[in-house]
Amino acid sequence: MRYFRFILLFLVSSSIFAGCSSSAHKKLPLLGRHQYIETEQGTDTIFHTIRPFSFIDQDSNRVTNQTFEGKIYVADFFFTSCPSICPLMKVQLLRVYDTYKKNPKVAILSHSIDPDYDQVPVLKAYAQRLEVDTDKWHFVTGNKDSIYSMAQTAYYIGVRDDGSFEHSGKFILVDSQKHIRGVYDGTDEKAVDKLLADIDILLQENSQ
Repeated sequence: MRYFRFILLFLVSSSIFAGCSSSAHKKLPLLGRHQYIETEQGTDTIFHTIRPFSFIDQDSNRVTNQTFEGKIYVADFFFTSCPSICPLMKVQLLRVYDTYKKNPKVAILSHSIDPDYDQVPVLKAYAQRLEVDTDKWHFVTGNKDSIYSMAQTAYYIGVRDDGSFEHSGKFILVDSQKHIRGVYDGTDEKAVDKLLADIDILLQENSQ
């Protein structure tokens, strides 16, 4: 199992160099499509939030919005048999996991876009190879239409199944109020450096 982690880390470290950024003083934007409503007091803005969902994770537990109540989480879309960008993405998510594995306010949510194959036993074995705490990092499966709809209309992630699976390599940072606060290239180490810095900003924001 540790060999599996080593191979993933080697794939990235051999081709990408680390970069650091400090942005603890910044305030992150609220992303997504917002609605503007006219009231007697003026114009109110309704910010985009992640709508309710329900999937099953690698431990056969139901995962919903309530699972992440009061938490910051990073969402992505993948499939376990992906031969291209998924291994690079999982290396970078392991960085997020290792950085915040002792912080109960941070979690990870990985959605399979191949739910017919990526059923509970497959996701369980995948999580075990990564050696991650399943309470911290949820690998979920479920109704395919629901997963694709969440990707496209809740997280604004491109996914497609035209006989072969295609998906964006983006990581989505969601705050404790279910707002999208950042989008990052999950295959790029420098982009994930910024993700880590932005998670720290949200943690500081929540503590105020």
